[in-house]
Amino acid sequence: MDTGVFARLGRFVVGRPWWVVGAWVLLAVVVIATAPALPKASNESDALPRDYESIQAATLGQQAFPSAFTPSMIVVFSRADGAPLTEQDSAKVSQVVTELGAKHLPDIQAILPAQPSPNKLVELSAVKMPQLGGGNQQQLTDAAKGFRTELQSLVGHDNLQAGTTGTVAQQLDSQEASRNSDAIVGVSTVVMILLLLLLIFRSPIIALLPIVLIGIVSQVANGLIAWVVKLFGMQADSSISSILIVVLFGVGTDYILFLMFRYRERLRAGDEPKQAMVTAVSRVGEAITSAATVVIIAFLTMALSLFGFFRSMGPALAIAVAVTLLAGLTLVPAVVSLLGTKVFWPSKAWRKEPEAARFAAVGRAVGRRPAVFAGVSGVVMVALAIGLINFNPTFDLSSGSMPDTAESQVAMKTLEKGLPPGATSPTNVYLRSENGARLGEATLTGFGNDLRAVPGVGQVGRPQVSTDGTTANYSVTLASDPASDAAIETVRGPLRDTAHASAPPGTRALVGGMTSVYVDIQSTMNRDYRVVFPVAAVLIMLVLGLMLRSVVSPWYVMIAVGLGFAATLGATTWIFQGIFGESGLIFMIPLIIYMFVVALGTDYNILMMSRLREEAKEGKPPREAAAMAIRHTGPTIAAAGVILAGSLGALMLAGNALLAEMGFALAFGILVAAFVMAMFFVPSLTALIGRAAWWPGHGDRAKATPVEPRDPVYSGRG
Repeated sequence: MDTGVFARLGRFVVGRPWWVVGAWVLLAVVVIATAPALPKASNESDALPRDYESIQAATLGQQAFPSAFTPSMIVVFSRADGAPLTEQDSAKVSQVVTELGAKHLPDIQAILPAQPSPNKLVELSAVKMPQLGGGNQQQLTDAAKGFRTELQSLVGHDNLQAGTTGTVAQQLDSQEASRNSDAIVGVSTVVMILLLLLLIFRSPIIALLPIVLIGIVSQVANGLIAWVVKLFGMQADSSISSILIVVLFGVGTDYILFLMFRYRERLRAGDEPKQAMVTAVSRVGEAITSAATVVIIAFLTMALSLFGFFRSMGPALAIAVAVTLLAGLTLVPAVVSLLGTKVFWPSKAWRKEPEAARFAAVGRAVGRRPAVFAGVSGVVMVALAIGLINFNPTFDLSSGSMPDTAESQVAMKTLEKGLPPGATSPTNVYLRSENGARLGEATLTGFGNDLRAVPGVGQVGRPQVSTDGTTANYSVTLASDPASDAAIETVRGPLRDTAHASAPPGTRALVGGMTSVYVDIQSTMNRDYRVVFPVAAVLIMLVLGLMLRSVVSPWYVMIAVGLGFAATLGATTWIFQGIFGESGLIFMIPLIIYMFVVALGTDYNILMMSRLREEAKEGKPPREAAAMAIRHTGPTIAAAGVILAGSLGALMLAGNALLAEMGFALAFGILVAAFVMAMFFVPSLTALIGRAAWWPGHGDRAKATPVEPRDPVYSGRG
């Protein structure tokens, strides 16, 4: 990239600031006024390719048994004293179910008669509702809420009690647990950015600047995302809005900080305000663009994922970052050039660089002993990465996103007193004749007996045979919770193996149900790790090589990023599995950490390496260049890292297990990237490698201009 391009851009923006501001206002108005609503997917099976066994099984089930259904909710009746249900209780249950059916509640298509458990501790009634998916989540959860109200009014206050669980009931409880999560995350992010910017610059104008500008940019980005999603027929997961908030405000504030710190530095060097902004854009523009390109590439590689959540999230986030980059190079400089030095009001600290700055001392220390700092920072990351040994992915998204007191969780615990936990979401095993012949009784009986002998299977119902006699459906109740590791292992291994092997000649067996979906999701994620990780790494290395004009430095920068990823996942595993006692981390956490830590964390490495190259081109020896780069860039990276970590950490307030783990992991990863990788590991390695770090480019060659006197704060060896 040519810095002259950014110098010309800076002159244009600073020379015509009102044009730039007007263009952004017009763009915002048009996009916001015309953007369609953002469609959302809420069913895990929507995320899988159509050729996976769980999806093939679901398709076969719908074709062979069009009137069959998996309960959307299950009503669990029990006695408050824990005793078996009496005949009088069963009569009351029957009356409640009949009266509920007679009310014809919205979206309640059928309520089946209650069936008692073998030990009489519970009775269960299945509720049929429209299939969850296609944007009807809110409609169904509203219906479930109304159903609960009617249920409690009919049960009354006797010793009989009732509660609902199942897919839609869990969706309702998860929704209520994370109610207003977008608002909580948004407000927390804004407040944190305001406080930190006030602390750094002591100016309310600078503190409000990112909030106002990024608020406008976010509306433009959301509108463009909605258009792209609609045009390409994509789906957006329900978590995308919360993630977009923190990405836009976090990344946008980072880019504004990169620009403002360099603007302030040029003012302190004596530049006139408009020239200072032109110079800031010309010097930082390349670094910001390279950093954003890395982030965009990392997010776009998610489109290679077979898992729908990432395939839809990646392009959306890439659009958001691209719009933020454009604003950082045009809208922000235009507004600041209009305000001039008033942007720092009422503080006057911008006029003079602080004496004996802490980062100058840090830079001198790294310049003197780069091997020590490289070794210590490397050991810290390796030590944190050891936690990876205990990493275990989990698919239990529902229970982790709500408290144990939620009705669906309480009803689930009650259900488990009378039936295996898998009763809430049975696994369907289909046996289909491949040649059109009807399935015989001996075949059906023998196949069912084989399924009953599988370890981890609690019950196997009598086969339901299709009207043409060619397909049978066995409802298999697992002995473990359908989302548990044990259930997933049962389906992945012995159940699928037995079903496939026991299918008689001329027939084919398929295992479906939600647990089977989880098995296929896990296979999809393993494939995505093998494809997305290396593709993203190669593309990011190419960007680093082009920006740094080197084939050497990208290698150790990417090694640093890899260590940062391992340290982040290891620390997250230690915290949530070791300290909090969770059975595992949400299965998609590794890929999310990789994308965000590699992408956003590389921003700081790019900023540091860009300044290292700039100092080297001024004629400074490698160790002095490292010291000066840390002195000048350290405050920017520290401030940006704290703000971005705080923004991402706000996800922990969303009341959702995925977002809580994601928020901690990403905040921790950004802090590692800023304060371990970029501040110590990368500059110390660059100092140790010396001029060879820039091979075969000429990043270490001095310009044909007089070299500025050596900075008096640096006293180490060159």
